[in-house]
Amino acid sequence: MKLGIAALLAGATALSSTAALAQDWREQVPVFRIGLLGGENEADRLREHACQQAYLEERLGVPVELYPASDYAGVMQGLLAGQLEFAGLGSAGYAGIYLQDPDAVVPLYTTMQIDGSLGYYSVMYVRADSDIMSLEDMEGRSLAFADPNSTSGYLVPLAELTEMGIDPEAYFSETGFGGGHEQAVVAVLQGQYDAGVTWTSGVGNIEEGYSRGNLRSMVDKDMLDMSEIRIIWQSNLITNGPRVIRSDLPQELRDQVMGAMMQLQVVDPECFNAINDGEAMGYWPISQEFYEPIINMRRQAAGTR
Repeated sequence: MKLGIAALLAGATALSSTAALAQDWREQVPVFRIGLLGGENEADRLREHACQQAYLEERLGVPVELYPASDYAGVMQGLLAGQLEFAGLGSAGYAGIYLQDPDAVVPLYTTMQIDGSLGYYSVMYVRADSDIMSLEDMEGRSLAFADPNSTSGYLVPLAELTEMGIDPEAYFSETGFGGGHEQAVVAVLQGQYDAGVTWTSGVGNIEEGYSRGNLRSMVDKDMLDMSEIRIIWQSNLITNGPRVIRSDLPQELRDQVMGAMMQLQVVDPECFNAINDGEAMGYWPISQEFYEPIINMRRQAAGTR
């Protein structure tokens, strides 16, 4: 009987300690703030992520707030300044944060495509009625990048074009930033630029904009019909971007977020697809090492500038 009482007391102590820890992190983080990258209509971003907001509120037991930024830099600076707790980033965005402060955020997981790969592609597109059929035809034409902190919308096409011996400043008649992936596509469709670059999984039905990516998102929102554009160039495979959390947050909170999000596809597949710009196989845990190639690429690009 004495052993039984001792065991009960030990169990009660453990439970109270766990409860105290849980209370501690909620006092430290009374609100969980999620940054949303720029690149599409703010109302659309809030609507698509509302399900994630409700899902995490239920599992974390604290209010969850969404913060849509006008561009990628807004989310990056929010994380660095401790004004956001969590965000989905492109590989280049994460690399940019890492180069400013290697200890600022921890990458938790990335998205696995429907073919099991952990990467996607940058593609250059033109209007379907254009006389531009290839990258060679782009000489002397104008090109819209998406965002200076975008992997597929700037860093990778810039690096790969340079490796091919193409100096964008000399090769194209004009380069500019569309203000985001979605806005750049609209600019090309409206004739403001001859071509643009954006991201796509590169797998699945091309008429649907592939399985996921900016093209798929725009097709789903009836903003684009794939018959309106032609893809003239595709990059090498790029690492899918991470969901990151601030590294100075309590480990218990980080673990709870990771556990909840790894279950999202099973618990709410519709929400999973909404926040991932289309269909995917699921989430896959990753670490900083996964992004070393992009970190090095961004470091070299900064050195060149």
